[in-house]
Amino acid sequence: MILQIFLLGVEMEALIHDLLVSLGEDPERSGLKDTPRRVATALEFLTSGKKMDVASVINGAIFPSSNSEMVIVKDIELYSLCEHHMLPFVGKCHIGYLPNGQVIGLSKLARIVDMFARRLQIQENLTKEIADCILEVTSAKGVGVIIEAEHMCMMMRGVQKQNAVTTTSVMLGLFRNNPSTRQEFLTLIK
Repeated sequence: MILQIFLLGVEMEALIHDLLVSLGEDPERSGLKDTPRRVATALEFLTSGKKMDVASVINGAIFPSSNSEMVIVKDIELYSLCEHHMLPFVGKCHIGYLPNGQVIGLSKLARIVDMFARRLQIQENLTKEIADCILEVTSAKGVGVIIEAEHMCMMMRGVQKQNAVTTTSVMLGLFRNNPSTRQEFLTLIK
């Protein structure tokens, strides 16, 4: 396994070296000398969520609880790469759920966000993956997830709009079917 990771890193470094050459750069100049290694290491970290599994992330942190009131963790920062341009999108995630006899450790919500964010994907799918995961592991009566993010692919290239924020939401269970539950969540995250 360690040899496989090492070989993958070496292969990525060679590809990044070739990319620099194709961009007209000199990978041997002092500022770029270690860039292939640094970029390979950064990409391995930024996409490490594919190697994680929910059970390891949760690590047994589901606890019995008689609480049936909404639990919200808001403003969880997230950093991800879009699958279309491999450019970053950066933002925050708000999560709410209605417990159904058990609660999840609060830090695990942030870890779930990180696990899914550290993958190549689009924001719309990221929001759904987080919501589906929380519903599955908690058996909650309902889950709401909202992500607000700025996309470098819109800011640095293409349309070049600096103040555009993309908001996506997924509402499951009572968050979808009960307007007052949904409204309570939306009010509390503002």
